[in-house]
Amino acid sequence: MPKHEKTSCPRCHADFECKMGSILLCHCSDVRLTESQQEFIAEQWDGCLCHDCLVDISKKKLVTDFSL
Repeated sequence: MPKHEKTSCPRCHADFECKMGSILLCHCSDVRLTESQQEFIAEQWDGCLCHDCLVDISKKKLVTDFSL
């Protein structure tokens, strides 16, 4: 059985369920991020971000457009 983890988003602190044990069911699997967006996330935070934060970051085009 896949492992699901209740966690808090390190960006906005919202609670959500991470489904990394079943990645096709996880909220992150349908958010498309560029390589630079992925690198930005990895440099800023440890762990998974919630769906709303991933969508927000996916809409930003330039690193200078990112806000914490």
